[in-house]
Amino acid sequence: MIRAARGLAGIAFLLSLPIPPARAELTLCNRTSYVMEAAIGLSKGAVASTRGWFRTLPGQCRRVLEGPLDADLVYVHGRIPELYGTAPTPADGQIDLCVGEGNFSLANALNCPQSERVRFAAARPTDSPNGPTINLAEDADYDDAQARLAGIQRLLVIGGYDATPIDGLAGAKTQAALARFLKDYKLAADAVAKETFFDTLLAAATNPQGGGFFWCNDTHYTVMAALGVVEMGAIVVRGWYRIPAGRCLRPDLHGDPHRLYSYAEAVDAAGRTIKQGDAALSWGGHVPLCTRASRFELSDHKDCAARGLASAGFAVIDTAAQPTTVVRFALPP
Repeated sequence: MIRAARGLAGIAFLLSLPIPPARAELTLCNRTSYVMEAAIGLSKGAVASTRGWFRTLPGQCRRVLEGPLDADLVYVHGRIPELYGTAPTPADGQIDLCVGEGNFSLANALNCPQSERVRFAAARPTDSPNGPTINLAEDADYDDAQARLAGIQRLLVIGGYDATPIDGLAGAKTQAALARFLKDYKLAADAVAKETFFDTLLAAATNPQGGGFFWCNDTHYTVMAALGVVEMGAIVVRGWYRIPAGRCLRPDLHGDPHRLYSYAEAVDAAGRTIKQGDAALSWGGHVPLCTRASRFELSDHKDCAARGLASAGFAVIDTAAQPTTVVRFALPP
């Protein structure tokens, strides 16, 4: 069974400490290179509440609580769009709280089925000119401007434009990739400064144009895919990437992209593998590599079953001889 995981995108928070009551409004700043949706948890005594989802762009701050911050502890949960694939290692959480979809506010976030709970990490708001502020951060420790540029770089790379390294610095490769993107999509130079530019980048990353490798799902099912890339002489497999029906997705490549390993399975709305007879509806090949049910990154492919892992047959994809490589998932005739 494969499930699309929601999780923290390598977010770092300060440890939680008691919060004096009657402080100013709470602000959330996204200093990661990922478009983020966040939920806030507040606990006071034996009561915990949650609210969300607050969409924040890389380098963006937004107010997430109007009025005084009256809570003993504050918690945060962040999630990223599936097109990013495997995010950096999640931060450890401290508590499972209830969440909803869309714009939600739950007064009793401890009373719901386990399936409606996610893991929240404790956060300590810091003082800023805007009042108490929670910073979502990566190891790179970007400031706001660097986070925004790193977010643009990351989506350009996923969309097939060479804006590496993803470092938040406006180097020659980033400038060239950005210029090419604007030309390909017939955008004016001032489009980069607009808030809607990230929506354009996300759409382009999902349905990319130009060279590179991407999957296209031609079925009416959701497809979960895993990709192996040679890094330092080893095949590193990352999964799962969620590809909705009728959509294409370009995974974020690492290492040597000239030989790739691809495997995918169709799943239902609950994340259960679609079966054709006794076999999974899948697309792969004859190279056995390890996988697991939840999101993963694996480089050791010996004795998968003995280590509690699954094994799947991956197809070898040679991308060296062609600028654009498309793997299409279609139903058998």
